Amino acid sequence: MIALTQLVVVLDATIVNVALPQAQLELELSDTERQWVITAYVLAFGALLLLGGRVADYWGRKRSYMVGMLGFGAASAWGGLAQSGTELIAARGLQGVFAALLAPAALALLTVTFPAGRERGTAFAVFGTVAGTGAAVGLALGGVLTEFADWRWCLLVNIVFAVVGLVGALLVVSESRVEGGRGYDIWGTLAVTLGLAALVYGFTLAESGWMEPDAIGFLAGGLALLAVFVGIEARAAQPLLPLRIVRDRVRAGAFLIQATIGAVYIGMTLYLMFHLQIVLGLSPLLAGLASLAMTFATMITAPVAARLLPTRGPRVLMTAGPLIAAAGMLWLTFITADGSYWTEVFGGLVVVGVGIAFVIIPVQNVALVGVGHHDAGAASALVNSAMQIGGCVGLSVFTTIYLGAVERSGADGGGRATAITDGYSAVFLATAVTLALAAVIAATMLRGARLAITAHQAAEVPAHVG
Repeated sequence: MIALTQLVVVLDATIVNVALPQAQLELELSDTERQWVITAYVLAFGALLLLGGRVADYWGRKRSYMVGMLGFGAASAWGGLAQSGTELIAARGLQGVFAALLAPAALALLTVTFPAGRERGTAFAVFGTVAGTGAAVGLALGGVLTEFADWRWCLLVNIVFAVVGLVGALLVVSESRVEGGRGYDIWGTLAVTLGLAALVYGFTLAESGWMEPDAIGFLAGGLALLAVFVGIEARAAQPLLPLRIVRDRVRAGAFLIQATIGAVYIGMTLYLMFHLQIVLGLSPLLAGLASLAMTFATMITAPVAARLLPTRGPRVLMTAGPLIAAAGMLWLTFITADGSYWTEVFGGLVVVGVGIAFVIIPVQNVALVGVGHHDAGAASALVNSAMQIGGCVGLSVFTTIYLGAVERSGADGGGRATAITDGYSAVFLATAVTLALAAVIAATMLRGARLAITAHQAAEVPAHVG
């Protein structure tokens, strides 16, 4: 049930990607509005996750999970019935709000249900595999629904997931919450939410030029608000993000790697869908199925990564994995306007999927190892928030890179198909660089990660069950 929850919140960041061409035509969306259909969900999700984690800790994880699932289903219904671009974007934002309550509650339940030992490793391996394949599953499912039903079912299908999740929670989940001092960091919430929103909006404005005054203003303002947020957290009695969570070098490294993986997943899958449908001319169904090469490669490699983790340690896996995935992204940079899926895309997706498997298996376990019961919700929220905010910022940056590459190619006299293909190639190169950065982070910041996990094997996290 918890794995299902993670699948829902991850796939919803990508499931509409396949449907966007049809939704854009029906609702007459501009290109900017089209991007905000994705950004509204990811931004609301990532910005409010920390608050959602604290609510789950204090209010009760089962209760938060159920309210989040119910609200997520209702917002999905609204989006599926939307009659305008404004409605669709608002519904996607509301989905993100409830996902921010749902996701940390689910991961916190996993953390306190499996506090230590082999069962914890197995549980996180399953959870990580679902998280790593969710984006690609969203693409495939979106293709099936768009092809045989309507793009609106990419949102309406969440009602089914919500019902299954609610019934499962009622039957098998016990309530857990922290005891002692409670309080909500309202000022911290405002600072981090406004800061992230300003930062993402600044990246969006930068599509017209990095030196535009508005873009510089929003980027600078966003960074300033995030600095204010850190100052608030250092002094708050009940901080939204206890800084002790990120002061640990190994854990901070895991969060940064999660952010880079989020940027790659959300950014590359969008432009992959555009290339498959717009340039190669595949139907939504075939485009979704074509993306499964990455999913199957991840699923096949994940058990191998799980077996290697105890002997090789997370640092080796999380350094090698991004480098392998970067090689796959470099493969994709050689796409052409008149190329084929099998020669230019398939092999690259397989290599990316293999590399990602070596990251997703250990990353969440490393990020949460040694976290106290009182901080389980906040730390779980930060794991998800890092991926969503990384994806949100990454999407904005990659879009800027794409537009610049298309403009340069067009100026050189290339046709429309050649220009946009050059744009997609530039995005894939940027994701390869991002993955290489993740490998550097793993090599330098995850020293001692294996020892930390080993030392925690015998430890247990006490939980209040009510």
